[in-house]
Amino acid sequence: MNAYLFTNARIIDPSQNMDFTGDLLVRDGIIAAVGESLDVPQNAKILDLKGKWLVPGLLDMHVHLREPGEEYKETIESGTAAAIAGGFTAVACMPNTQPANDSAGITRFILEKAQSSARARVYPIAAITLGQKGEQLTEFGDLLNAGAIAFSDDGLPVKNAAVMRQALEYARNFDALIISHSEELDLSRGGVMNEGRVSTILGLKGIPAAAEEIAIFRDIALAELTGGRLHIAHVSTKGSVEIVRQAKSRGVQVTAETAPHYFSLTEEAVFGYNTFAKMYPPLRTEEDRLAVIDGIKDGAIDAIATDHAPHSVLEKECEFQMAANGIIGLETAIPLSLDLVRDGFISASQMIRCMSISPSKILGVPEGSLKDGNSADICIIDPEAIFTLTRESLHSLSYNSPFLGKNLQGKTILTLIDGRPVFDPTGMLRGYSLSGTS
Repeated sequence: MNAYLFTNARIIDPSQNMDFTGDLLVRDGIIAAVGESLDVPQNAKILDLKGKWLVPGLLDMHVHLREPGEEYKETIESGTAAAIAGGFTAVACMPNTQPANDSAGITRFILEKAQSSARARVYPIAAITLGQKGEQLTEFGDLLNAGAIAFSDDGLPVKNAAVMRQALEYARNFDALIISHSEELDLSRGGVMNEGRVSTILGLKGIPAAAEEIAIFRDIALAELTGGRLHIAHVSTKGSVEIVRQAKSRGVQVTAETAPHYFSLTEEAVFGYNTFAKMYPPLRTEEDRLAVIDGIKDGAIDAIATDHAPHSVLEKECEFQMAANGIIGLETAIPLSLDLVRDGFISASQMIRCMSISPSKILGVPEGSLKDGNSADICIIDPEAIFTLTRESLHSLSYNSPFLGKNLQGKTILTLIDGRPVFDPTGMLRGYSLSGTS
């Protein structure tokens, strides 16, 4: 028998409305018991977690793993290594690889590579349209049978409203989720940052908030028309939050996510032509940032997802107009989200809900709970740990983060999957494995 008793931890599990100081027992890879004072089984390893949080393994529902096709930016192996270092036991990867994940063969390839990496679980999201060209729908049934869990043309919008309507209607046959990359290309084309004061000062072509908001409004209207399930990716503006909020009040089947950079930074991070602060949607204003936080607080925004988008120096260390959009985020999500808790915007339970059970429910996957009998997928966080984000400390192949060189507070100190320590930088469970004994 292999048993670990985590004691004196702050145990937070929104799926069971738990937030208390107590113990959790893992036996043979399964959560055996949770309570305020558990008996110690014979030969169990005891770990005192005073001051630490013990939470369900996190699920990032929006990452880019770049494989196949752009392995110089990230691989499934390196991306999942970054995931477990960030406390994520599972990730959902977007289909804009090279070639796009628009066939069962590519979906199976991703799953096979993930299985061989023995790190975080990987849930492939398949393309809505062939080649992500926005013209012809992919074979939803074949892709779901191969292991895809949802559909998106992320990186590009489905420009043709009739095709998006067809996708939402077709998805209903499978109770499948459509994830919208909401962008009105005729408004965003040529833009490289948020349209406003900072873009004017820097002399850069801006992207208006309306480019996102019009596209969200359209896709919500189509979801309302068809009865399809819709998820809005990377919400960044005050108007977008309000559009989603109003749609939910009408009973539309819509959910939404935002990313830590949208509640941590504003367009001012672009000063100095900082390409590490270039992304789509772009960083917005302080008013937008606060509105995004309000959306998380009142539930208009359901999930926090990183939109982890690794790029090499080739794409980032160049002229701002030429630089690629996107930043990495798997290894900074916890400290940035903890800032919301420390500043009193949301509770610890709300934070963990947005990063575990909510994305699990949206995607329909079995993650995000510490219930007895579940696989021991666990993240242990030291909320007080302060560290400097450096290139050397990152597990991702890329380092395109505007937080590089910054001091951050809050860090994963142990990640378990099926009771197996997959990330254990301090050696808390060194010598222990799923089937071994001390």
